[in-house]
Amino acid sequence: MADGIDLGSIKKRMESSVAAFGKDLGGLRTGRASASLLEPVMVDAYGQKMPINQVANVGAPEPKLITVQIWDKSMVGPVDKAIREAGLGLNPVVDGQNLRIPLPDLNEERRRELVKVAKGYAEDAKVAIRHVRRDAMETLKKAEKDKEIGQDESRGSADKVQKMTDDTVAQVDEVLANKEAEIMQV
Repeated sequence: MADGIDLGSIKKRMESSVAAFGKDLGGLRTGRASASLLEPVMVDAYGQKMPINQVANVGAPEPKLITVQIWDKSMVGPVDKAIREAGLGLNPVVDGQNLRIPLPDLNEERRRELVKVAKGYAEDAKVAIRHVRRDAMETLKKAEKDKEIGQDESRGSADKVQKMTDDTVAQVDEVLANKEAEIMQV
């Protein structure tokens, strides 16, 4: 605890927002096959919804192909259905207990849609970072009101929290710009 609040814990919470944003962006298609593309897919398996990686191995052996090796033969249909209905624009080809998913080339309109989705993820991350800042500022105000810290200490810590917030938001903007360039690259 420095100056009424734990700046390390605040920084960690802000960084976890950036990490979650990065994970969200990993699921966006950029024209190259990636196993992370199927991470959000949930399969109706054994009476409940499960992530696809709990019923199959997902791989990307080629730049334009994703493979899914399903462990239980009875799960081929549900996995195929889950991938088709996930809104990713993918059409798996069933090959025994395996699915081959060729990635179609992205057209300009689809690229722009993906950029909009990425910007939405970025805004969600920024909102989460601002919530962390708000919590820290409330803690500082309470500590000052309870006479645990002085007004100067409170202002100094508030400035540090604001700088941390600005730096973290700039980091989100940088990651977004890189992803946007990657998506728009033909």
